[in-house]
Order: sequence, then structure tokens, then C-alpha cells
Amino acid sequence: MRAALALARRGLGQVAPNPAVGCIVVASDGRVVGRGWTQSGGRPHAETEALARAGTDARGGTAYVSLEPCAHHGKTAPCSDALIDAGVARVVSSVRDPDPRVAGRGIEALRQAGIDVVEGLLEQEAAELNAGFFLRVNEGRPLVTLKVATSLDGKIATASGESQWITGEPSRARVHMMRAENDAILIGAGTALADDPALTCRLPGMAARSPVRILVDAGRRVPDSVQLFQTARTTPTILATRADAPGLKPLEALGVEILPLPADGPNHVDLAALLRALGERGLTRVMVEGGGGMGAALLRLGLVDRLAWFRAPLLIGGEGIPAIADLAIDRLADAPGFERTGVETIGTDLLETYRRRA
Repeated sequence: MRAALALARRGLGQVAPNPAVGCIVVASDGRVVGRGWTQSGGRPHAETEALARAGTDARGGTAYVSLEPCAHHGKTAPCSDALIDAGVARVVSSVRDPDPRVAGRGIEALRQAGIDVVEGLLEQEAAELNAGFFLRVNEGRPLVTLKVATSLDGKIATASGESQWITGEPSRARVHMMRAENDAILIGAGTALADDPALTCRLPGMAARSPVRILVDAGRRVPDSVQLFQTARTTPTILATRADAPGLKPLEALGVEILPLPADGPNHVDLAALLRALGERGLTRVMVEGGGGMGAALLRLGLVDRLAWFRAPLLIGGEGIPAIADLAIDRLADAPGFERTGVETIGTDLLETYRRRA
């Protein structure tokens, strides 16, 4: 099952609105005869891929699947039917699919066909891998990961605004890998003006895995000349702005998709409405690379689900720009709470990961 989960991870950032699933087929004599994972665009599914590789060796064998096999007819036949037709004797599934079209029906179909089904193996790991898909199904919005790169004292730039580069090259490479595993990258106008980022995945051989880029700019402060707009025809780019924002036609001509949103004050859009709109488009995982203002705005709304915090071994001091802007918190009890899920040394930096406390 750990191998199936590793295969599933290959689909992160590539399969929305579908979940990322891995499948291993083991023959009755113990040989691994088929491996598969959800392909780009969400089709074919992992089980179909693994069974095709296994061929007749699947009969009487065991299929390890990181998510309950689907049981509904869509663009393809149900994976539960494919497993039944392949003649597997046993299916081991990590976690049930919350999609109401499945939600236990896949497991029931397998059992009705006489297949031995074992559930719950590595369930927590499987649920975390597809936390974005689960959140979109259950709450209608994608999982939000806030990525920050700071000094030891929590600064993202010096007082003059210099920020490149606080962390080292290995950390920056990891960020590019994280981009490839997300459906979209989101920044605010301040970051676009300060850094003019490309927000693409620039690891060797992985340019095609660059995510959708989302710029939140309620007042249209960002000029048309920035990289995000000028490369919109090669890398999908969305401008989230107020419906009455000026100067939208030239951006549409550049290939930028305009997402009009309700205003939340004169210089802001409704971020909760933005995430709902992204969920409606099928996006399941969004990484926020904006500055302290965007991070604070999402934290105030309780919309940050994960933190990826890179810390470099240097100090900037109190005059530096903080990673998180004002949260208007007077009591510790009101502070957003997170539980640490991992610590990793990357070059000379540390990467700490956190999950929002329930």
C-alpha cells in the first residue's frame, strides 16, 4: 500500500478535479504484476492502468488501491466493475471516497461480487494525500497551503524590500516541486509588483507541470507588462478582481482569464468567494506564495489549511518585513492554531510543515 500511495503522489497537481490514486496488483503467487496511477487530466484511472499491465495475471490476485474504487459511470466505466471483470480475489483499500456518487458503493459492489475487501490500511496517509479532493467534495473549496520563506526571526525581506534570496537553492528547488504538485499558485498584487514572479515549475523536464497562476488584484494595480500577463498564452493565468475593475480587455487579449468577484472593501475581493469559485472549477490544491498581506487575509478567514515554512539561518531584525501582516489578535486564544507534521533539513535551511488544528 505504501507503494500505491507513492504512485498516487505522481498525480498531484495533474488530475483535478479527480483524486490522485495509486494501485498495485499482486498475483496469487505474490508477484507484483501491475502498477498504475491516475493519469494527467484524471483519466485513465489507477485501477485501469494497473489491470492493463497485469493482464490475466490479475485473476485470483490482490489489488491494493489508495482510494475506494469508483462505482459510477462517467467518461469511463466504474473501476469496481473493472476489478470484478479482471477476476481479482481480494481488494485492499485505504480510505473511502467521499464523492456521493461513490461513498461506499464501490466497496459494496466488490463485496456483492464475492471479492474479499479489506478497508482502512494506511487510512490517515491516504486521506492526507487527497485532502484537497476531500475538501472540495465536502466544503466546495480547494486545500490551501501557505508557503513562506523567512529568516530565523520570521522576516521575508529587509526594510528596503530585498528578499532574493533568503533561502538557498535546494529550498527553491523544493518550492518548484511543490508547485508541480498543486493545481494552482496564488499571489496578491503586492508580490507581483515587488518580485514580478513567473510562478512556473522550472525543474529540468517538468515545465509542463507548471500550475495555473492566480493573481488577486482588486484595484488593477499590476501593470500589463508583468511576466504573469505576458506569458498567459503559454501558462494559464487567472486575474481575480472586482467586476468593475478597469483595463480588463487588454488582459483578455493577452490570454488572461478574468474572474470577477464580489468586493470586500475598496481594495480587496472576497477571498472565500474566490476559493469557492476555484472549487467549482475543479481545483483541489492551491499554494499561496503571496506576501504577508495575502497570508494574513486568509488566516483571518480561517482559510489556511497547511503551512510550509522554510527558515534560513540568518537574522534580519525588527525593521524587516514580517511573513504575516497584522492579524488583529488581542488574545492568544484567538490565534490561528497549527500542529506540526514534519521537519526537514534542506541544504542549510529548515522546512517545517504544519496542519491546521481542528
